[in-house]
Amino acid sequence: MQEQDWQKDPVYLEIVGDLLAHPQVQLLKNYVQHHYSDRLQHSIDVSYLSYRLALRYGLNATAVARAGILHDLFFYDWRVTKFELGSHAFIHPRVAIRNAEKITALTPMEKDIILKHMWGATTARPHFKESLLLDLVDDWIAIADFFAPKWRKFRRHFDKK
Repeated sequence: MQEQDWQKDPVYLEIVGDLLAHPQVQLLKNYVQHHYSDRLQHSIDVSYLSYRLALRYGLNATAVARAGILHDLFFYDWRVTKFELGSHAFIHPRVAIRNAEKITALTPMEKDIILKHMWGATTARPHFKESLLLDLVDDWIAIADFFAPKWRKFRRHFDKK
């Protein structure tokens, strides 16, 4: 997703601007997410695509936009840090909610979106359509983050011929 898209959307910026300006959210720049993007850019991409789809389908665009920014609000390298209480897929949504609640009030829907965004990798089923939407968008963006550089390299190889 191109940065300009979300940066030129005044309604979206009004919804998430306070979160994007928060120092804790800005710290996400320091963590690699899916090999080729940092956690902040990943969160913005998930947030903005979820927001646009929610608008299209008449869902709560505000909740998905805000929860999208906060869904991966944790400050450790998930490839290295391990937990005795469960997998990263199980633990990090709970850590993200705890961290998010320190910087903003969360609605019940926003909590569900954050907590259930790993459905499929965990058994916690989404309660709202918005939760399912963000879960699917997060998966899509993660796949795109991982494969985009490989796809560009593949295309360059065949463009030379």
